[in-house]
Amino acid sequence: MNDYKEFIKSKLTQIKSSGFESDKSQYNKNLFDWQRDIVYWALKKGKACLFEDCGLGKTLQQLSFAEEVYKHTGENVLILAPLAVAAQTRNEGRKFGIDVNICRTQDDVKQGINITNYEMIDHFDESTFGGIILDESSILKNSTGATRIALTEKFKDTPYKLCCTATPAPNDFMEIGNHAEFLGIMTQTEMLATYFVHDGKNTSKWRLKGHAKDKFFEWIASWACCMTSPADLGYDGKDYQLPPLNIHEIQVESGNTENEDGQMMFYAEIAESLSERREARKESLERRAEKSKEIAEQADGQSLIWCDFNDESALLSEIIPDSVEVKGADSDEHKKTSMINFSQGKVKRLISKPKIAGWGMNWQNCNTVIFCGLSDSFESYYQAVRRCWRFGQKKPVDVYIITSEAEISVKQNIERKQAEAQHMTAQLVKYTKDILSSEIKGTIRISEKYIAVEEMRLPIWLRSESDESKKSVC
Repeated sequence: MNDYKEFIKSKLTQIKSSGFESDKSQYNKNLFDWQRDIVYWALKKGKACLFEDCGLGKTLQQLSFAEEVYKHTGENVLILAPLAVAAQTRNEGRKFGIDVNICRTQDDVKQGINITNYEMIDHFDESTFGGIILDESSILKNSTGATRIALTEKFKDTPYKLCCTATPAPNDFMEIGNHAEFLGIMTQTEMLATYFVHDGKNTSKWRLKGHAKDKFFEWIASWACCMTSPADLGYDGKDYQLPPLNIHEIQVESGNTENEDGQMMFYAEIAESLSERREARKESLERRAEKSKEIAEQADGQSLIWCDFNDESALLSEIIPDSVEVKGADSDEHKKTSMINFSQGKVKRLISKPKIAGWGMNWQNCNTVIFCGLSDSFESYYQAVRRCWRFGQKKPVDVYIITSEAEISVKQNIERKQAEAQHMTAQLVKYTKDILSSEIKGTIRISEKYIAVEEMRLPIWLRSESDESKKSVC
């Protein structure tokens, strides 16, 4: 019987806190009350995720977490971040009075808080750190990716862990599982077996078991804070209102107006397959680039121009005046300097790809965003827009999406994924806000004690023979 009880206990998914109690009055004075409470909650958990929307101050929260872990343990803390975000984090730290050391190898590590790029992780000894923080932790998204596997294995024994990113990818439960596995809470396989079933014959797709939905989101709330505004957790959110977002869809001629027989058509043939869409983008490249130039030159202030292919980037940088191109082949120094200079207003027009500069940077200084074409990745689109449209932006943000007539299916695909993302975020907030509000604010459930003052008499038909001699029970 005892063995069976231990077996049942091992299957419970209530996450035990492995952190420590801390004094909130000693935290960084720049934290808002809700940020202070979240840092306290994360420290008490020891291993946690902050799924917070762009502009909610994840940088200050993660630096405060790191500072408290260092003070408590005396061991150094390492932050991993995308390229150029390390310099931005150091500058943010200076603003808040927190020292952050940028390092590239273990030899550069100093006492306290250290930060490096994900690409440099092999140059560090994980056993020397008491805490690890993943900035833009959506890098864990790829369930089979070498980076995710390496990070999970490398820091499996690190005592304190914090993952910070905007709300997870649309309808991507796998990404949530990857975060749980990195934190050491539950493997992705265990998560799927506990809460999900295969969706029909397609074993690559999973859906929540109907009876497990509440328990699944309760489980997430035990280790992750998901919020789009402080108001989600019952705090005052009046200072966290996003400015208007104006989406301008612009179509140019595709150039694809002949069918396979060489006959002219009244309208462009819609590109459905990936290869067809790429061909359509090639045929409309010059027209999309010219339209991007026109919008950038008419913009009042800085412009951020996104593209996906090298030929697009090269042409845009050639024809758009006062622009700086950031491409994959550039040196890390050029990438960092260009992105930081754009943050500081020293670069008027920045041209890059979302996969290079679309994560982590704070560009509230710019309110004109131009997409010279659109890929099928909603996450890339979302992150690219949110570099500028984020809390702290003072002006309405104008987003221009320039596609050809043949690329209607791409925009429709993005809109579908956007609807899925909004649904998942709403679900996460809906199911976790009450639990998180209780845990983070330290509230307790109010209940009345019941004290029996009268005897309870069992009906005759419930009494056994051995009970016949007993007239009542208490």
